[in-house]
Amino acid sequence: MQAGRSRTTMRAMVPHVRHVRPVRPIDFPSSDPEWDMGQTGAHHRLCETLYAVLRAALGPEHLLAADQFVYYDASDARAKCAPDALVKLGTPSRLVPVWKTWEDGTPDLCVEILSPSDHEKLTLEEKLARYHRIGVPEVIVFDPAAPAGTRLRAWDRIDGDLVERVVEDERAPSVTLGLWFVLAKAADEPELDVTLRLARDPEGRDLLPTPGERANAERAAKERERAEKERAIAERDAALAELARLKGSAG
Repeated sequence: MQAGRSRTTMRAMVPHVRHVRPVRPIDFPSSDPEWDMGQTGAHHRLCETLYAVLRAALGPEHLLAADQFVYYDASDARAKCAPDALVKLGTPSRLVPVWKTWEDGTPDLCVEILSPSDHEKLTLEEKLARYHRIGVPEVIVFDPAAPAGTRLRAWDRIDGDLVERVVEDERAPSVTLGLWFVLAKAADEPELDVTLRLARDPEGRDLLPTPGERANAERAAKERERAEKERAIAERDAALAELARLKGSAG
């Protein structure tokens, strides 16, 4: 196939290609009523925080999608999952209605934030089995309802196996992102005990900011700039007043 030309374009350029039966299109919808279990308020806010910090980490040159169907069998529209976030490095950012692995490739990273069982279409074991079939290299799972110390888990694809990683102190390096997943509070969500965050260091001291934290930092910077300008003006006025006094004394 020539570079830059899609299969559909090439087919149109070769009109003599014929087939032995009519095409039976398979629909891969972007929504499914059976999967629409709703979200708890906490789960929705945790997902929003995750999306915000991932977007800050990736930028427009990498693709980030959230809660989209990932189809992994071109012959079966039932073969799908819906990660809370997926990352594909080197693919420019765009709106993704659905993800088809035979067209879009295998995601480099999938992240799950678990909800209570009555809000989940699939169990964690079923989700992991599908990620194994897809071939996802890295899977991160955050279960806010699990006991402290066990809430963050990670899996890596090694030699064809999807094997759980040892996670200590609820912090895990991301092979895909070159950052650390940690659990920490977010200024945007004071009612949540912890959220899933990204940090540049394993201790979680250098966190990638959420939009609210970034806005607070910008306001603080502007306030410092304003205070510095006011101080400089006050010092200038005081110097001018002292110069005027000295001139008056000399006269």
